[in-house]
Amino acid sequence: MSEQSQRILVFSHKAEVREAIMNAVGRRPAADLGRVEWVEAAGIADVLAEMDAGSVDLAILDGEAQPTGGIGLTRQLKHEIDDCPPIVVAVRRRDDRWLATWALADAVLVHPLDPLTAAETVAGVLRAGRVPAVNGG
Repeated sequence: MSEQSQRILVFSHKAEVREAIMNAVGRRPAADLGRVEWVEAAGIADVLAEMDAGSVDLAILDGEAQPTGGIGLTRQLKHEIDDCPPIVVAVRRRDDRWLATWALADAVLVHPLDPLTAAETVAGVLRAGRVPAVNGG
């Protein structure tokens, strides 16, 4: 698994939030995982297209995104996509973790993001997740 890159979708309507998430997780969240190929999405249509294509190994969604937040979007994706890739939701308030759990998120990150915690969380979800996406496979 170490040679295969991990394709991670990061969604927020704010570029600075996407950047903060990508910087916190880093290019390689763990030594036993491949490098991360980041796919940025600023809108719901981009998220749906990437998730429907099955080309994403993991998605990190901003729970505070506007007009549609990552929590509601997580619940929608988990109910609508067979073999949905793992989803991590980033929330602003620690008290909102239960909402992400209700939405069937595989893990939750809380802002401000701690790089060590973010990388460990993403690595754990990737290890426990499905077989990496393979285009044309």
